[in-house]
Parts: sequence; C-alpha cells; structure tokens
Amino acid sequence: MSAFFDAVKQKVKGQNKTIIFPEGLDERVLTAASRLASEEVIRPVLVGNRGAIESKASALGLSAEGIEVYDPDTYEGFEEMVKAFVERRKGKATEADARNILKDVNYFGTMLVYLNKADGLVSGAIHSTAETVRPALQIIKTKPGVKKTSGVFIMVRNNEKYVFADCAINIAPDSQDLAETAVESVKTAKTFDIEPRVAMLSFSTKGSAHSEETEKVAKAVEIAKQLDPDMIVDGELQFDAAYVPEVAGKKAPESVIRGNASVFIFPSLEAGNIGYKMAQRLGHFEAVGPILQGLNAPVNDLSRGCNAEDVYHVALISAAQSL
Repeated sequence: MSAFFDAVKQKVKGQNKTIIFPEGLDERVLTAASRLASEEVIRPVLVGNRGAIESKASALGLSAEGIEVYDPDTYEGFEEMVKAFVERRKGKATEADARNILKDVNYFGTMLVYLNKADGLVSGAIHSTAETVRPALQIIKTKPGVKKTSGVFIMVRNNEKYVFADCAINIAPDSQDLAETAVESVKTAKTFDIEPRVAMLSFSTKGSAHSEETEKVAKAVEIAKQLDPDMIVDGELQFDAAYVPEVAGKKAPESVIRGNASVFIFPSLEAGNIGYKMAQRLGHFEAVGPILQGLNAPVNDLSRGCNAEDVYHVALISAAQSL
C-alpha cells in the first residue's frame, strides 16, 4: 500500500466509521470488506442475503467475522425507511413506490446513510455511475450552497499530492459551478493533508487572451473569493503559470499562486478528464478517485473494472471524508 493510503488508513482507524457496500455478493467487495473488518479499520456493512453472502465468503476462503449484513427483504427498519423516503422525495414517490424502489440495493444503502445508520457508501463494482450517484443526489443531496456534486482525483507521485477537479461529473460547468467546485476541492485537499492553493485553469493567463471561456474562469475566481474569503486562489491561469514558479514569474508575477498550486480546477470536464489521464500515463502519477464531493455524506463510485484493492482504498477515502 502506498504512503498516501497508509496515511489515510491511520487517519480513519479507531474512528469507528461504518461504510455500506450495496454489492455484497461481488467477490472484490467481499474480499475488501473481509480485509477491512479483520484489520478493524472500518465497520463494513454488506447489503444482500446473509446466507448467500456467508456461503460466498466461505467458498472464497474469506472470513466474514466483523462484517454486518443488511437484507432489504428482512430489514426490521424497512417501514421506517419507506416513510423517510416518501418524506424526502416530497410527493415524488408514494409508499408503494418506495417499497419497490428500496428493494434496489443502491437506494436501500443510500437510505441507511441518510438515516445515520452508516457514515458513507461505496458502490459501482457492478453498477453504473448513474445507478450509484442518482440515489445520492435524490436522497442525501448536495450541501447547502452547492448546486452540483463534482468529482476529483488526488494525483500522487512519491511525496507529491495534488487535487484535480472536476474530472468526472459536470460536462460544461458555468462560473458558479467552477467556484463551488473550488470551495469543495479546498475541503477535500485539507481532508488528505494537502495545503490548498487553488489555480483556476484556462488557455489564457490573466487576460493574455479574451473569450467567453476565459471570462467564465475569471468570473469563477471572483465568486470563489466571495464564497470563501480565506481561500488562496487565482486565475485564469495556464497550467505552466500555475505549476512552474519560473514561468509564473514571467506570466503572472503578481499572482498569489506563484507557480505553486496544489489544487487545479479545470474549465470543463473534457479538459479535466484529459488532464488527469495525461498526468497518470505520462507523468506516472497515481490517480486516486474519482472522489465525489459536495454531498451531505460520502458516496463514492467504483469502476466496474476495479479490483479488491481499489474497493479497499475507496472505502478508506469514504471514511476519511466523513471525519
């Protein structure tokens, strides 16, 4: 395990955090949950049929000790959950609708988090991003003042750590979206012991080019400063002016960033997605994420191509977000 994840593990160990895994019969999820329970890092709760899960664990040679299992078909708090769901959806679902919807493991698991039965949720090993995120947006919802959730990657290389956002969720963010993403990214940076110095990226540095795209970023900087007056933020900045002090000295000598940014806010999803993959493949950074931010409680999405180690890592991240 990398030094990054070792540090996250030490942060959450002993905090008695509970993480829900809706995909209880998946081998990768079972393997990660067994490891988390045996190491007493977090308390894993699997969703599914207890007998089937215990049988699958036994067949895989895994210990189920310390793993809790909640079954939507037998969960004693199900009627309470139905009523809470109807109230939360505010007329968009009847009790009959709720009983049907809450048989879906992701909705069931998300309601457990909403009802404070758990601290976070990890899903997506066998479900799509939409199937994982939609219940969170409908039930847990975004924090006050945040219109949209966003997805960040922690980019790790040896002792270097950076936050890249948004690389996973919002295709064409406006100025308000970018500003909110910056504010939430500062919180994420602090969670993972990264001193936040925020660069709002563009193809222009401090007015070297003028277009709707550059003005959108410049406006986002002003909104971000209003939302968090203590934030160290500047833009619009080209990546080299945000990352290389010598370049910053020429292109943006008055900038508070001075080429030492640690949080990079990309102007669009395509830029962010391309950017983190280039850093990962050409720069040999480890890309940790996507980590969803802006929600009232942690819900994180796995890749369907993930392995057990990925599930373990995302669980640690989710627990850290709930601290």
